[in-house]
Amino acid sequence: MPNIKTVSDLRNYNEVLKGIIDGYPVFLTKNGRAKFVIMDIEEYEKTQATMKLLAKLIETENRVESNDEWMNEEQVKGKLGV
Repeated sequence: MPNIKTVSDLRNYNEVLKGIIDGYPVFLTKNGRAKFVIMDIEEYEKTQATMKLLAKLIETENRVESNDEWMNEEQVKGKLGV
């Protein structure tokens, strides 16, 4: 179940921060509408890494679908300086 608090609850921020459990952010509302999210830094970093990986996978998938030329083994070694 999502942990939802109002922005005014931040007056007692220690209680709000206690509500942050790994994988479960705290959603803050303002005027009855979702406005902010507070999450553990490790969860944030995992989310960012996942988004970067998905972006790379989509880019690769698009290149395969557009029939871009693939490098052969010698080209890869040359590019890497091996």
